[in-house]
Amino acid sequence: MARDLYHETVRKALEKDGWTIIADPLELRFGLETRYLIDLAAERLITAERGMEKIAVEVKSFLEVSKTHEFHSALGQYLNYRVALGLKMSEYKLYLAVPEDVYLDFMKREVVQITLKTYQVHILAYNPLTEELIYAEHD
Repeated sequence: MARDLYHETVRKALEKDGWTIIADPLELRFGLETRYLIDLAAERLITAERGMEKIAVEVKSFLEVSKTHEFHSALGQYLNYRVALGLKMSEYKLYLAVPEDVYLDFMKREVVQITLKTYQVHILAYNPLTEELIYAEHD
């Protein structure tokens, strides 16, 4: 399995933010023919009353020349993974992790914002240099 360039960066950023990595990768199987590998699964205690918050994270570096092409690919993968999680591990919320510069520029474009909202894509932005989360969408 080829890992994204910033896989370890996002893992470290999540750990710095108080998350415990419980799977790297998170494997979901559907019979013998279908296997999905979501980059990371993590959890952390919200409060004693509310219990554990559980997330799955698909890491993307967005290093291709065409950010639009890479976004199309990432969106399709994200939607497939969200369906799979819903069937197997519905307690997990799926995030698409993107570099800070992509979040601040490409992800702010009107058509991208409409797409993210339409498909309810949860974004987690990270700084590749400081290995920190800079934004995570919460409900």
